[in-house]
Formats: sequence, structure tokens, C-alpha cells
Amino acid sequence: MKRMRRFSSTVWLCWSLALLGCAACGPGSQKSSRAAVASSHAATDDAAPTDTTARRVVVLGDSLTAGLGLPPKQAYPTLLQERINDEGFKYSIVNAGVSGDTSAGGLARLDWALDGDVRVLIVALGGNDGLRGLPTRELTQSLSRIFERAEARRRRVILAGMEAPPNYGFDYAASFHRVYPALAKKYRTGLVPFLLEGVGGSAALNQPDGIHPTADGARIVANNVWTVLKPLLEAESQQIARGRAVSQ
Repeated sequence: MKRMRRFSSTVWLCWSLALLGCAACGPGSQKSSRAAVASSHAATDDAAPTDTTARRVVVLGDSLTAGLGLPPKQAYPTLLQERINDEGFKYSIVNAGVSGDTSAGGLARLDWALDGDVRVLIVALGGNDGLRGLPTRELTQSLSRIFERAEARRRRVILAGMEAPPNYGFDYAASFHRVYPALAKKYRTGLVPFLLEGVGGSAALNQPDGIHPTADGARIVANNVWTVLKPLLEAESQQIARGRAVSQ
């Protein structure tokens, strides 16, 4: 009950402010998002890991992950790479963000995203499902299949939550909101409750479309994800170190 009150009082307000500031949920914005398809890329040279054989962390997302409207070095996956480097972790971030992608679209390219020595999969999908008012059961099914296929390949998963805008009604937005914590609980995975926490609804932290973060906003998004990602990398790094000690 407390979680739902917080949802109604903060997230609802953030999305309402974003919608009042632009026509972001209209057909024009969806068209521009689809037109700005960003190809997946590894972290930029400025933030490249020092070890080219580093294990991978893949961020599977949409335009928020691709960094629509920002130089690649300012997208939040690249900022995560900087934090990884600063902490001395031997992981390479792969930005698998594609503008306009829904959860079903992310599922369709999952096999490619999991190629190579991928240790962690960050799933940051669903924003476009919400903008288009797609059924929440479809979102649940697509995300569930991503979890199951990633777990079958022994990849750790972090789920980044999104929220639906209020123009489809409170019932839809509330149902959408419940998808992410329910899946995180079911699959016992890390959860970023709301990817855009501290950013959504802030004109100063979003581009003119009211949805995609500015460079300052992207830094906050990176912090939101890092809060969950860092402990996971620490735990896995310790596990790898113990395994090496036993084998020696």
C-alpha cells in the first residue's frame, strides 16, 4: 500500500509534468523515436576498459539507453563504464540500446546481446510499451522470456523499472507499475525501481521532448543503475577470485 501511494504521488506527477511539457506521447514523437534508431555499440574510447578481454555487461534497452540526443560518451551506459574503470573492475559495458524498441523488440535480439562472455544483463525495456499503451500482459511475457533465456545461459540479470504515462488511465499505469517488482521477486533478481528516478518530470534534466535525459540527467540515471550494479559486480568478482584461489 505504501509503495502504491508513492507511485500515485510521485511517478504520476513526474509523467504528468513531462506530458504537459511536450507532446511526447503523441504520434509525432513516436515517429521521431523510430526514425532515430541507434545501433548498438560498446563504450566509447574515452571510457574503454583497459583490459580488452574483459567480461561483458550488456545494457539491453531503448532510446533512453542508446542516449538519444546525446553524444555517445554522455549516454548512461558509457558513464557506467567510467565507474567500472574507476573501481578497478574488469568488465566492458556494451550499449545495446535501440531507439523505439519495445520489450518484444528487445526479446527478438536477445540472442545477439548475450553473445560472448556476458556476465550481467541489464534489462531497461518497457518505456515504449507504456507510451504506446501495449497490454501489460505482453510486457510481462516478453520480460519473463528474457529472464528465462538469460538464466538458461547463466547470465545474471538486473531489471530497470519504467512507468506508464497517465494518459491511458490510472488502472493501466498502476498495472504497469506492478510488473517490475513482481518479476524481480519471481526471478530473484536485482531491481532498479524506476530508471528515471530523480529525472522524470524535471525540465532541467530532460531534453525538449520531456522524456530523454540531458547529460546531467543521464548522470543521475547512471547513479540509479550503479547502486544496483556495483554490489553485483563486487560479489561476482569475489566469486571469481575464490575460484582462482581454489584452482591454484
